[in-house]
Amino acid sequence: MEDALKGRKALVTGGASGIGAACVRELAGRGAEVVVADVDSASAAALADEVGGTSWTVDLLDVDSLTTVSLDCDILVNNAGIQRISPIEEFDPAEFRRIIALMLEAPFLLIRAALPSMYANGFGRIINVSSVHGLRASAFKSAYVSAKHGLEGLSKVTALEGGGHGVTSNCINPGYVRTPLVEKQLAEQARVHGIPEAEVLAKVMLTESAIKRLVEPTEVASLVAWLASDDAGMVTGASYTMDGGWSAR
Repeated sequence: MEDALKGRKALVTGGASGIGAACVRELAGRGAEVVVADVDSASAAALADEVGGTSWTVDLLDVDSLTTVSLDCDILVNNAGIQRISPIEEFDPAEFRRIIALMLEAPFLLIRAALPSMYANGFGRIINVSSVHGLRASAFKSAYVSAKHGLEGLSKVTALEGGGHGVTSNCINPGYVRTPLVEKQLAEQARVHGIPEAEVLAKVMLTESAIKRLVEPTEVASLVAWLASDDAGMVTGASYTMDGGWSAR
């Protein structure tokens, strides 16, 4: 397994922390040469040094700059994300557009930038870190749910277009993952639901899950690595749930 991805070049967005960092370490551990793409240049460079990769300081909200980017990679992991919790009638329109830009428009532009090289090489793996919210909705998350549902559609279209070129495209759909993004939600969830912060996990985040714990970033990364491998060559246009049974309801 250590050299299963030897010779492959991978790029992970939001790669400096959370799920992204776990993916970087997992892919590098399997032999891939990894680019850590993140707006946090110092953290991206530190992790790149740790795994023997390179870093790319990029603000994915600057979507105009992404229209001229050309990517030479075999594996693209679209992972970068943000969250905002608010009722629709109070949702800041600028914040809505920001989330859509980062979590839907930027993945489109990066896929667009990566496909020519993948097509030329006859191999490519597009792995979109979606969410159970790409398949289900939750109140107060209109922008996030909209972006993730859009990402599901983008991934499937990429699968259909890429199939004849050796390129697969899939989504991974975790429930709540133990990351800084989720930890930051605790106070916001407490506010909108009118409950103490200490009760958010049990009363909000894990109510739908049959397994009552957070997903670990390493668990998501293990699925990313498998989808990136030759073993997953016939897996495309799929959405892999890792939600503790949430979407089984």
